[in-house]
Amino acid sequence: MNYKKSAIYGGLLALSLASSATWAAVSAGEASRLGQELTPFGSVKAGNEAGTIPAWTGGLTQPPSGYEGTGQHHIDPFPDDDVLFTIDASNMDQYAGHLTDGVRAMLETYPTSFRVPVYKSRRTHAVPDWVAENTRENAVDARIVGEGEGLKGAFGGYPFPILHGNNEQKAWQVIWNHLTRWRGVVISRRSSEVAVQSSGDYSLVTSQQEAFFNYYNPEGGESELDNVIFYYLSFTQSPPRLAGGAILIHETLNQIINPRNGWGYNAGQRRVRRAPNLGYDSPIAASENLRTADDTDIFNGALDRYNWSYEGLKEVYIPYNNYRIGEKGTPYSEILGVSHLNPDLTRWELHRVHVVEATLKDGARHIYHKRRFYVDADSWNTVLLDQYDGRGELWRVTMGIAKNYYELPGVWTALDVYHDLQARRYHVLGLDTEEARTRVFTEDVPNKRYFSPASLRRRSVR
Repeated sequence: MNYKKSAIYGGLLALSLASSATWAAVSAGEASRLGQELTPFGSVKAGNEAGTIPAWTGGLTQPPSGYEGTGQHHIDPFPDDDVLFTIDASNMDQYAGHLTDGVRAMLETYPTSFRVPVYKSRRTHAVPDWVAENTRENAVDARIVGEGEGLKGAFGGYPFPILHGNNEQKAWQVIWNHLTRWRGVVISRRSSEVAVQSSGDYSLVTSQQEAFFNYYNPEGGESELDNVIFYYLSFTQSPPRLAGGAILIHETLNQIINPRNGWGYNAGQRRVRRAPNLGYDSPIAASENLRTADDTDIFNGALDRYNWSYEGLKEVYIPYNNYRIGEKGTPYSEILGVSHLNPDLTRWELHRVHVVEATLKDGARHIYHKRRFYVDADSWNTVLLDQYDGRGELWRVTMGIAKNYYELPGVWTALDVYHDLQARRYHVLGLDTEEARTRVFTEDVPNKRYFSPASLRRRSVR
């Protein structure tokens, strides 16, 4: 396999560099800061002045003793870390400068149960060398297409490790870094999602999921993307009323030219049909309407319905290095509280985040009038997201419960949690502690026909 973008492009890279003066993100000299005072993925390598955020020293790239490989539930690499202090409704004003409005709202809405246990900050994110090399090349090659609707000149790494331009352009770049962030090449898992009612009751929806991140295909290149970032398959296995159904997604790089392609298989009808309404604020049935189509993965899809603004870097307490909540055998009933996750199983740390605000354009339609993103400066995962209704009131608070997958290596969310403050319900994606295995990562590139509608039909009727 050839993991280097330069080798993939060959002579095309030279042509792109020659013309970079007209559209390059940054100069080659600026890009040389990556791996020096900046991390290979573009964050500030140094710690903060207060010493509460450490310097990045390479991240977490080796598993702890006893870990036997991908698919095994993770072993906590920091078992001796203790809670430094806990933020709750009684003392949150003391820490207000490092809390998002959404987290403050959670503390106010659930004053007797929700709290934020803060641990020592550990900057564990890392990427393979080939992703770092591609990121360096993307820094001088990548550009935004149109009004934020697509990319050119990027492949196999973060497209914009060094932000540039005006506030709108920087905002687009942050979101595109999130959309194309490193999460491996091929993944499979069996997991469950739940919509937890205000009473605490819930029913599991369990599925088998597979994804191929075409943007990180070590055997491919930008010219072979065919406008697809990744392919995704999900087969519902329970409850019985939903079992046998399946969905196939081709996530497109430019959704204005070619919107996301989706197909669904109906087990009762034994038919594969186009699923044209899998974008923007289309409700997701399994979430009992607590999650929209573009809420999935914290955020996905086209940027065109919003005006975007970059608000800068901020030091914020975010969910990070959450291993305890993913330990094998932990009952879902212990993880799922009445109104939110069990806070005793969560870990929060102080990290730098990029803050981006999206405001609905005049004449555009979406149930969220405003969205405020908090994107981890190291991994480019959106880890907190505040979403406002048409009256300007905070409505939903989304949390990405992140940890380092040291077998990749890299930081990604273990659970995605969607809180509806008005309905006092919440939805969780990614539960797998009661499963025999967790996510399995490989670099065995599948034939793309595996992710075709015809394949979906054949596999669903087995």
